[in-house]
Amino acid sequence: MQFGHGVGLEIHEGPILSPRSEKILKAGMVIANEPGIYLPGRFGIRIEDTVLITENGYEVLTKSTKDYCILK
Repeated sequence: MQFGHGVGLEIHEGPILSPRSEKILKAGMVIANEPGIYLPGRFGIRIEDTVLITENGYEVLTKSTKDYCILK
């Protein structure tokens, strides 16, 4: 199970983020955090954020709302 990846010159690159990953994230790295849920035969959804790893934690670079909305 993967829930994200690095972002750099390519939009999808290492490190791969998963519970089994042994990669240590360092300040200056940019990652895509992509948790999702998929119901076979019905639908799936993924909420994606781009995140900068900082010396003191992280900064979410994506400014879109996470509020529930209905698209018509």
